[in-house]
Amino acid sequence: MTPTEIAHLIDHTALKPDTVQKQIELLCKEATKHHFHSVCVNPVYVPIARRLVESSKVKVCTVVGFPLGAMAFEAKAAEAKLALEYGAHEIDMVLWIGGLKAGEDKLVGDDIAKIAQICHSKKAILKVIFECALLTDEEKRRACRLCISACADYVKTSTGFSTGGATIEDVHLMSQIVKDSGLGVKAAGGIRTFEDVLKMIQAGATRLGTSSGVTIIEEAKKETLKG
Repeated sequence: MTPTEIAHLIDHTALKPDTVQKQIELLCKEATKHHFHSVCVNPVYVPIARRLVESSKVKVCTVVGFPLGAMAFEAKAAEAKLALEYGAHEIDMVLWIGGLKAGEDKLVGDDIAKIAQICHSKKAILKVIFECALLTDEEKRRACRLCISACADYVKTSTGFSTGGATIEDVHLMSQIVKDSGLGVKAAGGIRTFEDVLKMIQAGATRLGTSSGVTIIEEAKKETLKG
């Protein structure tokens, strides 16, 4: 893949709790310069990010129910509505992890479906974060099937705030389950190098969440020159 093609897969991310506005401004500047797919920011920064990327093709992505997924369903829905009103183009929501582990599949699925409905009513994209490090393979498969039934657009590996990030094994498993449904797979958490990116894409990732996008593209350009 070319550096440009890789850039178009990247959600350039800044979600740490101590992120300040200057960092968001830099994030957006980098995203427009390198033509990343989106900037992924906490909800409070959505209006600022939307204004800063308005003249470019860069989308604004934000998170809902982040990072635990355990907030009241009504609150999660309200957060999604507000984020879209603020100008978000894409929502990355954390599913109810404890509910999935307890076998509350209908409630988990209904939660996803509600956010999907809210997103799609505004022509926005919904990605659902699993937090794979906390799940068994069987739970990951169930989560994928719930996302398919709920009409989500992507399944996503992790928040980057738990005990582990994206793994090749998880991306491959998720891609195998959703491959015939039209859902994409977003690998996120611990993706820091061009080599990481290539491995994730080979495993089936169709979107990448990383705060190391600039470094990755610079590495990709160097590899292209070598070739």
